[in-house]
Amino acid sequence: MAVQTLDISPVGRVEGDLDVRVNIENGVVTEAWTQAELFRGFEIILRDKDPQAGLVVTPRACGICGASHLTCAAWALDTAWKTTVPRNAILARNLGQITESLQSQPRYFYGLFAIDFTNKKYKGSKFYDEAVRRFAPFTGSSYEIGVTVSGKPVEIYALLGGQWPHSSYMVPGGVMCAPTLSDITRAWSILEYYKKTWLEPVWLGCTLERYEQIKTYEDFLAWLDESPAHANSDLGFYWRLGLDVGIDKYGGGLGRYISWGYLPHEDKYQKPTIESRAGAVIMKSGVYDSHSDTHVIATHDKARENTAHSWYDEPPGDVHPFDRTTKARTNNVTDFANGAYSWATAVNHADFGRLEAGPFARQLVAGGKHGESWQHYDGFILDMYKKMGGPSLHLRQIARMHETVKLYREAERCLREFRLTDPWYIKPTEKDGRGWGATEAIRGALCHWIDVKDGKIKNYQIIAPTTWNVGPKDGRGMRGPIEEALIGSPIADPTDPVEVGHVARSFDSCLVCTVHAHDGNTGQELARFRIG
Repeated sequence: MAVQTLDISPVGRVEGDLDVRVNIENGVVTEAWTQAELFRGFEIILRDKDPQAGLVVTPRACGICGASHLTCAAWALDTAWKTTVPRNAILARNLGQITESLQSQPRYFYGLFAIDFTNKKYKGSKFYDEAVRRFAPFTGSSYEIGVTVSGKPVEIYALLGGQWPHSSYMVPGGVMCAPTLSDITRAWSILEYYKKTWLEPVWLGCTLERYEQIKTYEDFLAWLDESPAHANSDLGFYWRLGLDVGIDKYGGGLGRYISWGYLPHEDKYQKPTIESRAGAVIMKSGVYDSHSDTHVIATHDKARENTAHSWYDEPPGDVHPFDRTTKARTNNVTDFANGAYSWATAVNHADFGRLEAGPFARQLVAGGKHGESWQHYDGFILDMYKKMGGPSLHLRQIARMHETVKLYREAERCLREFRLTDPWYIKPTEKDGRGWGATEAIRGALCHWIDVKDGKIKNYQIIAPTTWNVGPKDGRGMRGPIEEALIGSPIADPTDPVEVGHVARSFDSCLVCTVHAHDGNTGQELARFRIG
């Protein structure tokens, strides 16, 4: 059968224009290209600016995870300036990022992913009518609850930062807030509302305490059979629906994963350095290679970017971000065959090559015995991964939503650990130097590199989760994570390739940080768009 090429634009429902090209033979994807069509220019915008400009500019890289960018920007300057950060400030930074991640969970699952199951392809499934009742956009019972409740956790963020998104309350040396007892009490009530309105009754069908008893794949299956409330929860229903329609059979990807780790411990990272970070975060860093069943610590010095198939006029080969100077092409002609076809770079690890980032990666890393003995360990998803025969887009969703309970518990811990009369900020001494700030945005591994010289930003580099996942082929022709995950996907109807959407959206790709356009010579705004 002849090869059929499909160009799908955009694949994402919101958060940037991810374009995908696939070749289909005999109803199966045999080749794939992921394309970031809009330029992401923050590295150029920040060049020669005041070192603290990143605290204001980078949270605006994304309208959904600005707290993660702010976290990275603050820690990058902390490590460059060798600041001291008080424990209250570390807790406040962590709480801001956690609450932003908690809002993203139901918003993503219902608003971006689960609505695909109302596609006509699944009319033959015995679960179809119920999927429509729950997941149909705007009218679905779970859709309405999930999307509505998603706005609650960031009310806690606003208590700390004054607004959400785009607050800049995290600064080198601490935070620009000092919550009162009233603020903490209100935050507790917001968390409780999130749990009692959606997390327990709708998503889990049980208490957090019962769900936390699940440690293995067998425990999960027993939990499903234990009660109709479990089987008919959105988690239980999605699990059964996914197996019925076969999404456990494709969309796996590379089988190699990365997490920078996140949530610095309030007593272990008060004098932050690049070198000490991996041993001071609660959720440990790591690379997991399923091909060799290997876990190792993830460190920034192994990060590389390759622009062989990207629209940049930069030297060839793999380059560490500290050594990269972003130089965008003025003519971004698309050449899928031999040239450049994306504004994203091909990010890789010096030892392990291309890696997948995201909640799935975090949970597989969490199942490793590497790292410090006190750091978080959770072997459930890794156990499920191995017993189900490897990765799939179905398991990628289970892993993401499984993390919600962990995040909720950490939010509770932050609120318990605040000492309201202790310091929130220690004024730093500005100096030249290099810094690195890393975290795990809800979509995966995020980090900022900063080089300060003569009191200005000499170089600023960002590698976001979607840079890892949506990047094009590298100089060796190796596919990026989403490109690899698309290979082997069955396409039932080329005129409505919902399966491509399943795979791509299972990574929750976010490209909004690409949509900034200006004239490099005049600095004039090129266009402004109004919606509605």
